[in-house]
Amino acid sequence: MIQSELFFKDDDLHVDDINELYDAIVQEYERGDVGYYLLPESKEFEKIRAFCDGYNFEKKGIRNVAILGIGGSSLGTKAIEKLLSHIENRNDKKLLFFENVDPVEIAQNLEGLKLEETFFIMISKSGSTIETSSHLKYLLEHFKLTLQSEQFREHFCLITDEGSPLDKFGEEFGLYRFYLPQNVGGRFSVLSAVGLLPLHILGVDIEKLLLGAKMLKDSFFEKKEDNLCKKALYYAKNQQNMPINVLFSYTSQFKYFNDWYVQLWAESLGKINRDGIRVGLTPVGLIGSVDQHSFLQLIIEGANDKSVTMIKVKDMGIDLIIPDIKLPHLEKTNFINTHSFTALINAQCDATMQSVQEQGVAVDLIELDSLDEVSVGYMIFYYELLTSLTGHLLNVNTYDQPGVELGKVILKKKFEN
Repeated sequence: MIQSELFFKDDDLHVDDINELYDAIVQEYERGDVGYYLLPESKEFEKIRAFCDGYNFEKKGIRNVAILGIGGSSLGTKAIEKLLSHIENRNDKKLLFFENVDPVEIAQNLEGLKLEETFFIMISKSGSTIETSSHLKYLLEHFKLTLQSEQFREHFCLITDEGSPLDKFGEEFGLYRFYLPQNVGGRFSVLSAVGLLPLHILGVDIEKLLLGAKMLKDSFFEKKEDNLCKKALYYAKNQQNMPINVLFSYTSQFKYFNDWYVQLWAESLGKINRDGIRVGLTPVGLIGSVDQHSFLQLIIEGANDKSVTMIKVKDMGIDLIIPDIKLPHLEKTNFINTHSFTALINAQCDATMQSVQEQGVAVDLIELDSLDEVSVGYMIFYYELLTSLTGHLLNVNTYDQPGVELGKVILKKKFEN
């Protein structure tokens, strides 16, 4: 289903290092402080199905699902929706995101949007995210809704921590609420109700999504994922002279997965560690073959301070053939005639990987047989695990974000003064 291969020297990565890393994550898991490890076995999908069956989206004529959330409350859902956009069992509902407080984007989202056709999911772990509450206030005014109205209760639900300000708000005004586990951070929350609820409404098989994550979880805790540990060890040992990690995904469907990975790594690993040292790996997300015509030049001939992960999908789910048409003056391109676009993009991936290797850049390959719910769930958990492994080795608290919180404090002071 999914294979990984490392193309960098790991001579100094010893078996003892790998076993110590396994043991550290097992201990973290057993302490129960980090809740995302438990999500693949969660029964939350049963509660979600019961809610959706009772709501009956089809009968009510719901055509749009709108997420009010930012960062970890939206990026994972957006990533999975895009990765599975080719799946035939999806329904025709449209997924919208009210994320950034950009007035142009808000106006564009609202253009032609009808309240009676839209179900809004407001997501905030803390319950006081300024972007999310600001969007809600504007929507209330835009649709002329009162907090006591039946329409408000019918078209809005909440996902938050139990006992948060948003939870108390929802309780007062009768909104249906899903709860995040207290020990699951926002950027690790996509396999909770945060992602599962909107994805289920769109027709995604969320049980298979969790199955894919559980497959990797079980394999890892059976200590069968040495390559995953080796990657983390290599990144941590070389982060001073190789501080940039590039994810080069060879399909446009990974566009938002790349964005999710950037948040996951930047917010989890960019820290002042427990020894008082600034550490972290700067994440860069690229799409092949598009970025072969830009960023690849920097990888090939720029400073050798980057590691690169290539992602390739064997079967894209759509088989388009390049016609055997010989264009005047363009004879040099005839070699690709009668081959599929899938063969072309995967050959470009292989060629790019070889060219990068020849320049002495550290590379590894993740190869997926196809993109379906199982493989996508696997990939989500793969990067969450890799983040935890690398964070442990960098000696940081992988699950907090003090730098982000500082900015929020400063923002509030600007409006209070």
